[in-house]
Amino acid sequence: MGDLFLVRHGETEWSRSGRHTGWTDVPLTERGREEARRLVPLIRSHRIGAAFVSPSQRARETAQLIGVDDARVDTDLREWDYGGYEGVTTMEIQRSRPGWFLFDDGVAPGPPEHPGETPAQVGERADRMLGKVDAALANTEGVVLLVAHGHFLRVLTARRLGLAPSAGAHFLLATGTLCRLSTEHGRPVIAGWNVRPTP
Repeated sequence: MGDLFLVRHGETEWSRSGRHTGWTDVPLTERGREEARRLVPLIRSHRIGAAFVSPSQRARETAQLIGVDDARVDTDLREWDYGGYEGVTTMEIQRSRPGWFLFDDGVAPGPPEHPGETPAQVGERADRMLGKVDAALANTEGVVLLVAHGHFLRVLTARRLGLAPSAGAHFLLATGTLCRLSTEHGRPVIAGWNVRPTP
């Protein structure tokens, strides 16, 4: 069975300023596009057996820039629904909720179309996505690649390792980086994290 590659999309104006970006479809900055392009040699050095991408334009453009044009769009890869905290920074939230922490406390309710998600709900989506990953890995000799978002991929990593969704807090994930989840003696492990090509 092959490995699972995770790519967080390149920088956006909101990711640069620390604003929570769930459903808002913010485009990549030029720096974000360059971050994605720099990953091409790392991606091309492996056989991609299957690829999935979040529906957001920042993820889909990242997939195209790293040379993965045939990735399947999957809504389970969308970013955490931040509800009432969409577009708000952690510092701003902590003014009214001192000590607030996303992975422990979740989000404030948002509008009906974006009510927000608890860590457990994001974990359920991650588990569904991992089921699709395992099905793809069973039918390919290459790696499976996911192009998505920082907080969601952190939760997915925690779930892959058999940890609670809130354990995603321990896996800081930068924009425009590649991570590799593998196995050792049949157990899931992190084989590479926040990888960028050396300049």
